[in-house]
Amino acid sequence: MSETPGPIRLILPATSANLGSAFDAAGLAMGLTLTIEARVNSAVGAAELSIDATGRDAERCSRTRNNLIFETYRQVLCRAGREVMPLEIRLHNEIPLGMGCGSSAAALLAGVMLANHFGRLGWTLHQCMEDACRREGHPDNVAACALGYMTVSASTESGVAAVTCGEGIDWKLLLALPAGSLATERARALLPREYSRADTVYNIQRSALLVGAFAGKRGDLLRIAMQDRIHQPYRYEVCPLLPMLLPLAGADGIFGVALSGAGPGVLLVVDSEAVVEAVVERIRRAVDDPALEVLETLIAAGVVEAAM
Repeated sequence: MSETPGPIRLILPATSANLGSAFDAAGLAMGLTLTIEARVNSAVGAAELSIDATGRDAERCSRTRNNLIFETYRQVLCRAGREVMPLEIRLHNEIPLGMGCGSSAAALLAGVMLANHFGRLGWTLHQCMEDACRREGHPDNVAACALGYMTVSASTESGVAAVTCGEGIDWKLLLALPAGSLATERARALLPREYSRADTVYNIQRSALLVGAFAGKRGDLLRIAMQDRIHQPYRYEVCPLLPMLLPLAGADGIFGVALSGAGPGVLLVVDSEAVVEAVVERIRRAVDDPALEVLETLIAAGVVEAAM
């Protein structure tokens, strides 16, 4: 009988998808993380899952029923014909839930990677990423979570093609977060089925410019490169922070502004030399909310996996 796989630690970054113009195509890894330490619970009669959660939204993260991490783990193993071993998980979360910061992508990738480890599937990170992308339905968040930095990705007939750029950029990232969350399904339901040629070309030009801005570390291009006509205008009603913050782009150290993923959180990319406190004050004045939550972070690397 083979030895039970040892414990594992995963550190998965938050991600901000779309970045305005690159709808369903680009994502940015951020320095807010989901850290998971998992081991097989070999005690007789052990529950299939136990979670000790700390950090942001700890109560929600500690729920074992319909847990996205464990359900993904279970589904991958069942599909591969492997035993679903009970897991004991310690979890620390820094990723805002329901704010467009890639919490579901991190959970899906974590579940696949746990199944790969404990089921001894022998998958590469790219294979784990592709499986999680299929479950997510689009690759932008998952690819950025796996590979880090600014990642551009595309679904293909055989899987996912992805490439990263922007490593070493020291721009600051600010996330403006409203009180209420938003389900991605609801945000997607607001989008039209078809777009005009003018709007399509507008976004193609800016998404190409966006890649160049990150590859060339050209923050001065982001005001234009993050502009969008494909998804953001249709989401103003459920993402009211966005129209109030978009005018800040291009001035006082704020390079670009965009909805974070499907929202309702808003991402602001800020010059590394900017005084964050002053920028945060501008954000709160723009939305007329002195108590608005604004998180500061940086561009980050992708998932880290380590034996414990």
